[in-house]
Amino acid sequence: MSGGPLHKLGVVETAEEVARGGVSAVEVAKAAIARIAARDRELGAFLYVDAEGALAEAAEVDRRRARGESLGALAGVPVALKDVLCTRGIPTTSGSRVLEGWIPPYDATVVTRLRAAGAVLVGKTNMDEMAMGSSTENSAYGVARNPWSLDRTPGGSSGGSAAATAAAFVPAALGTDTGGSIRQPASLCGIVGVKPTYGRVSRWGLVAFASSLDQAGPFARSVRDAARILGVIAGHDRRDATSVQRGVPSYEAACGRDPRGVRVGYVRETAAEKGLDPSVRHAVAEAVEKLASLGAEVREVSLPHAHHGLAVYYLVAPAEASSNLARFDGMRYGPRVTGNDLASTYAKTRARGFGKEVRRRIMLGTYALSAGYYEAFYLKAQKVRTLIRQDFERAFGEVDVIVGPTSPTPAFRLGEKVSDPLSMYLADVFTLPASLAGVPAISVPCGSSDEGLPIGLQLVAPAFEEERLFTLAHAYEQATRWKDRHPHAYW
Repeated sequence: MSGGPLHKLGVVETAEEVARGGVSAVEVAKAAIARIAARDRELGAFLYVDAEGALAEAAEVDRRRARGESLGALAGVPVALKDVLCTRGIPTTSGSRVLEGWIPPYDATVVTRLRAAGAVLVGKTNMDEMAMGSSTENSAYGVARNPWSLDRTPGGSSGGSAAATAAAFVPAALGTDTGGSIRQPASLCGIVGVKPTYGRVSRWGLVAFASSLDQAGPFARSVRDAARILGVIAGHDRRDATSVQRGVPSYEAACGRDPRGVRVGYVRETAAEKGLDPSVRHAVAEAVEKLASLGAEVREVSLPHAHHGLAVYYLVAPAEASSNLARFDGMRYGPRVTGNDLASTYAKTRARGFGKEVRRRIMLGTYALSAGYYEAFYLKAQKVRTLIRQDFERAFGEVDVIVGPTSPTPAFRLGEKVSDPLSMYLADVFTLPASLAGVPAISVPCGSSDEGLPIGLQLVAPAFEEERLFTLAHAYEQATRWKDRHPHAYW
């Protein structure tokens, strides 16, 4: 086998080595499981490791190769799954006590597609409860930590998947992104994270938070690896009414295209953002200069309503959560706390099952939808959401891709923001507008803070134009040194 230790192999390298017989899928799986067993106690990235199932899947890949059968695009590649994705025969908790012990009888569509491509699914990763949070501190099962510094957050809500990928427990993982929950952890952990266009990836089997926003997407340590994963999970699914009937292009092929002439827009309003850390401002400015040196045409664009994104999101998303989470009442899923009557049983079950942040958002959403307040809050938020989407449409009439910071700061310390919800919500200030508009975005490493913590660059494209993101992000990645930086303690 070429390429050094198994844990350093990426998605594409692993699949190629397994396909040519340079290493067996079982060897790769055993190496991943051993690293998780040895190091995850300190990191808290996983909630459940399916060693038996992973080894069985890996053995099947090896048997298929021995029989001379064609192998899938992810043959033998260990992949971790955010615990919001349903997995047949394996616990799915969504990071909440309300689903403690629940084992789905089916796989989410994205899980089915990973299995069909030969991926080896090693386990379920830690997350903010019900995907509500930006630090993975809202998990009912303990915090996840950033492999770059164990006193720092890996971000959220997909923090466990990001940490597992950055620590080289697995070469890739799936997360979900409702308002930034793939891109922000990718930025804080120094890896690549992709939020696809809304409707590009099936949501069937994803425990719903906000149905008009949720999207599954990949984490990886390179742009090409992320492109291969997205190519596997994307595509129409008749079981998901929001899934769009469009062909899936070769995202991996887009990684080799010439970026010269690509029109890149930097958002004018970003410069006025008071919470933007100086190290992030500097790193992003240097990244924009690098893109220009690669032949991109850089100009300013305006998203005048983007600063309303935070307010809009925290009306729309909680309102949808209020509706979606009503199903968790102890009758069909998870544990039940019996009261004196049906109403008290519901109340006791939900009080025990849901954490503080989830209860806060349910109450906020229920209030926004209530009689007399719907027009004043929820309906008005939806109108401003339309204005944000129209801002993007106008901007994309002038440029091909929009760039800017992913997160306003590098990874913050665990406990730093838990008592200040607004400060925590501001961690997603740059990712929320693209989510509200339903357009695709990617975060790639672009710098390092004075303390050596990663900084991410966000690129945003028009709906269903993920190829543009992969072309520009890959060109930038290959022209800079950030792809070669890894948390030393785990590398």
